[in-house]
Amino acid sequence: MHARILPALLVLAATLVSVLLVVTSVAGRAENAASEDGVVRVRSAYPFPETVERLKSNVKAKGIMMFSEIDQARLAADAGIALRPSALLVFGNPPLGIQFITSKAEAGLDWPVRLLVYEDKSGQTWAAYSDFDWIARRHGIKDREQAFKMAASVIASIAAAVATK
Repeated sequence: MHARILPALLVLAATLVSVLLVVTSVAGRAENAASEDGVVRVRSAYPFPETVERLKSNVKAKGIMMFSEIDQARLAADAGIALRPSALLVFGNPPLGIQFITSKAEAGLDWPVRLLVYEDKSGQTWAAYSDFDWIARRHGIKDREQAFKMAASVIASIAAAVATK
């Protein structure tokens, strides 16, 4: 009888370990996945100033146009409002991004790409951007699937530059 129970217990244990590994893997990636609001959040492994510089350098290294850097904390301070460090990086690749606008003019609300870098209440720095699948759904664009995949891949690779040291 024990000879039959032991193999069954081993199979059960292996199954539970497999399920645990899958759940742990999915939970670890959830932080970077787009939430229902269409925002992808990436925890930075670097302090705020270094995160901003690394992201800008990564954009430049990829040959992508940097349109502007908006220091939101400075703007807040100029208005007499306290704000934790926050900067908005605006960049893009016109031959790629304009494709979304030619499909639907209102897609211009989401292009060029905007990458928000901010420090939360605990001092953790984050990079956040709009998920391109969410943008496609928002505007009902169905004829630019490859362009959206390319844009999603590029922004993910840029944000990944600060995710680990």
